[in-house]
Amino acid sequence: MSGFVEKPEPLKVPGLTHLHTGKVRDLYQNEAGDLVMVASDRLSAYDWVLPTEIPDKGRVLTQLSLWWFDLLADLVPHHVISSEVPAGAPADWAGRTLVCKSLAMVPVECVARGYLAGSGLVEYKASRTVCGLALPEGLVNGSELPAPIFTPATKAAVGDHDENVSYEEVARQTGAETAALLRQTTLAVYGRARDIARERGIILADTKFEFGFAGEELVIADEVLTPDSSRFWPAESWEPGRDQPSYDKQYVRDWLTSPDSGWDRTSERPPPALPQHVVDATRAKYIEAYEQLTGTSWS
Repeated sequence: MSGFVEKPEPLKVPGLTHLHTGKVRDLYQNEAGDLVMVASDRLSAYDWVLPTEIPDKGRVLTQLSLWWFDLLADLVPHHVISSEVPAGAPADWAGRTLVCKSLAMVPVECVARGYLAGSGLVEYKASRTVCGLALPEGLVNGSELPAPIFTPATKAAVGDHDENVSYEEVARQTGAETAALLRQTTLAVYGRARDIARERGIILADTKFEFGFAGEELVIADEVLTPDSSRFWPAESWEPGRDQPSYDKQYVRDWLTSPDSGWDRTSERPPPALPQHVVDATRAKYIEAYEQLTGTSWS
């Protein structure tokens, strides 16, 4: 069992219809038919949405996504129409709200990996493959791959695991032409972002994208290249053969699995509230990633 420890009640906003409450985002539709996406400060770990929020997290995710969307626009168009808060919405929505085109979403998480970590590392240890792609012997935790690879996954409901699938399965679900376009675009965007991050002292180990179609045009959607959707590692401390320090919620994961939390992740009991020092350290990591990537200070 997993999911929300405490699922929030959706806000009622004049002119907006609530569609969905996800792990991090709340989705509404306005009277024009556009989507209104609001990034909360919620945090998920081990398939649970935790009871403790991380201040500013939703704004960091939104502002960093906007920064990346601009840098990637020549490779793939994005879904953002504006970042203005709809009339009648809470003042707290400022900086965390995107009004977006409604797309026909592709039911695949498009993952690009340039380094071996996470579920890719687990599969590699078992079979020397990732999503069925053969990799050379001798790679270890944190190794750079010979070339970036496209390792798609099925999208999971809240509380469920995304499941890695083969490229052939994506082609079966979406058609061969769409599958090829997804792979090509995913790897092109990853390559651009990897180079930009590297110039700023950050390794982009892997990341996931969501795409949809506006007519026949492929459009990148949701969030992009944030600490929630990507593994960012400080380049100066990268050392294959061990877990890498990261700019994300790893601090939370480590605390939850430590004796200090008193929580057993194999049980069905929901995780506990986070102590203030974990909240503060996690917030600092998100802001550090934003500042180092964009070169601007968070305020």
